[in-house]
Amino acid sequence: MKLMMRLILRSATVLALNLMALNMWAPLSAAADPVGASSQSGAAAPAFLGADHQSIADNAKQAATNTQTVPPGTRITPENWQKYRPFMSDGLQALFAGRYFWKMPADSEIQVGPTHVNPPPKTFMEATEKYAGQVKLVELPDGGLTLAGYQGGFPFPVPAEPHKGWKILANLWYRYFPHVSVIMHGGGCSIDHSGNINCAAGDIVYRQLSYNTDPGVPATIPGGEGKFFSQWYMLEEPEQQRYTASLQIADTDLTQNEDLYAFIPALRRYQPVSTLGRCSMTQGVDITEEDYRSGFDSNLTDLKVDFLGEKNILTLLLDRMPEGHFPDSFVMPLGWPKPAWGQWQLRDTYVISVSKLPSKTGNYCYGKRVMYVDKTTFAPYWEELYDAKMQPWKIVALFLRAVDLPGVGKVETSGSLIYAFWDIQNDHASFVIDPTENSYKVYWNGQVPTDFLDLTRYTTPSGLNMIMR
Repeated sequence: MKLMMRLILRSATVLALNLMALNMWAPLSAAADPVGASSQSGAAAPAFLGADHQSIADNAKQAATNTQTVPPGTRITPENWQKYRPFMSDGLQALFAGRYFWKMPADSEIQVGPTHVNPPPKTFMEATEKYAGQVKLVELPDGGLTLAGYQGGFPFPVPAEPHKGWKILANLWYRYFPHVSVIMHGGGCSIDHSGNINCAAGDIVYRQLSYNTDPGVPATIPGGEGKFFSQWYMLEEPEQQRYTASLQIADTDLTQNEDLYAFIPALRRYQPVSTLGRCSMTQGVDITEEDYRSGFDSNLTDLKVDFLGEKNILTLLLDRMPEGHFPDSFVMPLGWPKPAWGQWQLRDTYVISVSKLPSKTGNYCYGKRVMYVDKTTFAPYWEELYDAKMQPWKIVALFLRAVDLPGVGKVETSGSLIYAFWDIQNDHASFVIDPTENSYKVYWNGQVPTDFLDLTRYTTPSGLNMIMR
């Protein structure tokens, strides 16, 4: 029964990774304790680069005066990386600097290409223009914020003070996603300091049930009223965990927490999962529920968001998924991308720091989350996660895959991506790979097979009970 309780504390790829990690590694260090009063002292938090840290403003100033910038054709290696550090997130700089167990391999390189920005679809931006003027910020009694009048698109196309940081995060939350996507064999792998690797994979069905802007699709899917999105996930590998599944449902009311459910094959039924388990981490796994949905899945009304500045940073936009399974198709031991995946490019980003409101910090997993958010798509590219004592904890990279969607055009927020979590305190790393290699199918919008459009089966808790029948 103890094992079953562990199983139901995860959804989507997080569940898959944790299932494989049970009993594999020693418990996480004390640095992973929930946030307590001691973390709220207001003291300056150490940076991932220690004494070598440069502020966002310093980096921007140096980048502006650097006559070489990063022209297409540049190859950045462990030998010359410092020349280009103004164009790197703190986490990427830390990997190159070699300060931690996870460091850039000697044969790794970043091949820089021209910048190609794929803006959100035309219909999404039309919704932004139509509805953004109706959106209002509402202050809550506990100091949090929520929205009124949101109907689609970006709520704040030109985020400005007051509450600029929170507005950027709201745009990230409502950024474009296809109204339905199915990823076959999505999953991930974890690796420890000794090189032990464990992987799992399954199928993912994502539905956006409200605020849709895709052509010919109702803004609200009939039967999905009151729900923003749902995500269904069922394990296929390893065989002994097959049919274990989860479902998360987000409400259109931002003040409501997500509903989580898990299907346990041995019980042949679903069970609700307490939201108190969102921060719990099984041994050896570096991802929590708060990290999902392509880098962020938290309750906006519980958060304080500081705007730190703007920065032109290097990011990798995937042309294709890896040709083979992890670790063969990665540059090891770091798990770094290979040049065949695509070219790196410079992107303009907002930099924000996200933390819980003082009244909400009691059992939260992170002291703060620093995010580098694209100024056009509002997708995150890099994150740095700090623990309860505001010590550097995890470096996160999100490598988005640009795809041509039928009837929509080329988009970067397709839901297909690779994101990596390097835990620098415990020398663990985890990689979410959706799908796990290039040969597996991903379906979007009109490509999705009819069976996956069953709203009851894939977006309701009772649908979980249809598994194995």
